[in-house]
Amino acid sequence: MTALESDDFRVVSWNVEHNGIGRDGSDDRWHLAMDVLAALQPHVVLRQELTRADMYGRRAVWAEAARLGGHVPFLASATPESANPTGVYVDPNLCEPTEYYEHTTGMWHPVCNPVVRIKGAPAKLSLASVHLCSFDPDRRVNEARRLTTLGKPGMAAIIGGDFNSYPHDESEAASLPDWEEVEDRSHFEHRTIDSGGVRVSDTRPDRILAGTHHGRPPVFVELGQYATTQRHVPGALAPTSSLWRTDQGPMRRIDRIYATPQVAEALTDLEVIVNDEVREASDHLPVLATFSLSRLRQALSPSTTAATAA
Repeated sequence: MTALESDDFRVVSWNVEHNGIGRDGSDDRWHLAMDVLAALQPHVVLRQELTRADMYGRRAVWAEAARLGGHVPFLASATPESANPTGVYVDPNLCEPTEYYEHTTGMWHPVCNPVVRIKGAPAKLSLASVHLCSFDPDRRVNEARRLTTLGKPGMAAIIGGDFNSYPHDESEAASLPDWEEVEDRSHFEHRTIDSGGVRVSDTRPDRILAGTHHGRPPVFVELGQYATTQRHVPGALAPTSSLWRTDQGPMRRIDRIYATPQVAEALTDLEVIVNDEVREASDHLPVLATFSLSRLRQALSPSTTAATAA
């Protein structure tokens, strides 16, 4: 099968620390990050920390779109307290943008949420780049609840980003931080919650998004877990951050991609990308989810989907 005939539909989520720009204004890390992304040949890129990319006519956004091969860019708003907006890039050869939404209320970082029609698919697909609050566990709970509006019955969505919290599944309990080994006192406050008088790791956003409750199915399927249990993909639960900090304990899986159940069934592979270029470019690893394009088109049928943003 040639590249043009490939059945792969690739979605990458990556938090590139401060958009790859150094404190001295150098952009070497940005160029490295663009090399990494371009090599993955993604059809959708869910980006976090597009730091100050809204400045100078959004030229950084257009430069990234060009490096990706002419993708259509979307950029959410920065806020007075954070110059690190989220963004989404889509390949116009496969994705026809139809709408754009920005979810701001209650979000530390507004959610960038374009809706596209995949060519050959009858129904639309909602895409969202997410960056949950880094310092307030209770705010993350409300942010996660806001995200569930993208997974209402009949909707089709893929959402991904930096969730600044941990997976809730018992199979990953052993990978949660040992807080006695974490030197950064503020990090302890940012990432733990009280449970019966004991401080435990915050897994609530993942439980809201991908947990089952009272026999009800999850709103979203977390693709790392799905790749592991349903596709038997090795390494799908690999940690993603932090590559650079040593005072916050070992790396953890805080960067994740979710999909509505009918979309998740089209997943064929999930990979946490790690190489020397990635290590230098950012403190987070990119997550690459690969779907069967033909099965994704089947999932996007009018009888099961109606992708709109709330």
